[in-house]
Amino acid sequence: MAKKSKDARVQVILECTEHKTSGMPGTSRYVTTKNKKNTPERLELKKYNPILKKYTIHKEIK
Repeated sequence: MAKKSKDARVQVILECTEHKTSGMPGTSRYVTTKNKKNTPERLELKKYNPILKKYTIHKEIK
């Protein structure tokens, strides 16, 4: 049996903040999940940006 999707876990997209200001083409995005009940605010993680070739802050977008 498949369980109902009443979980607080939702899928979110993280986008690089430094990439927009760099002027380089393309985007760096990651897809992950978060628990809405534990983290109601927008998620911010340090992730690798392969275009800039360094770790940058990625923020949750809608």
